[in-house]
Amino acid sequence: MRVWRILLAVIGIGLAGYGLSQLLTQVPSRSVILLGLWLVVAFLIHEGVLAPAVVAVGWLLRRYLRDRARRYLQFALILAAMITVIAVPLIYRSNREPPSKALLRQDFSANLALLLAGIGILTLAAYAIAVARSRSRPAQPQPQAAHEAEPRTPS
Repeated sequence: MRVWRILLAVIGIGLAGYGLSQLLTQVPSRSVILLGLWLVVAFLIHEGVLAPAVVAVGWLLRRYLRDRARRYLQFALILAAMITVIAVPLIYRSNREPPSKALLRQDFSANLALLLAGIGILTLAAYAIAVARSRSRPAQPQPQAAHEAEPRTPS
């Protein structure tokens, strides 16, 4: 197992070095500087806005929802966030290029709304199925904790 890890690490470092060398030799320096700036801003937005928001939402969900409902809602929120992160730049840049240069001419806002509605409907349906299945099964006795199972002896 250790040999595989070392081998994969060497391959990964080699590919990263190759990519960096291609970036520095094949891409104009202005583009590299803009890429670096973009990466710094993306890091700051992630660490300053997105990560704290995810922690806060997770805390609220844990506090106000039961575990089963929370799992389904967290799944839906994560999926919706990933799709939204991809769609927002497309929505922002839509209709900025002439039709002859535009690769895709669509209503990205409507498509995003449809996708988010689909995620919500499918998640709600999956949750309803899970609740229905758990209600149809006979209740199983919960195992007692080890300290409750042993009778106490007076000392």
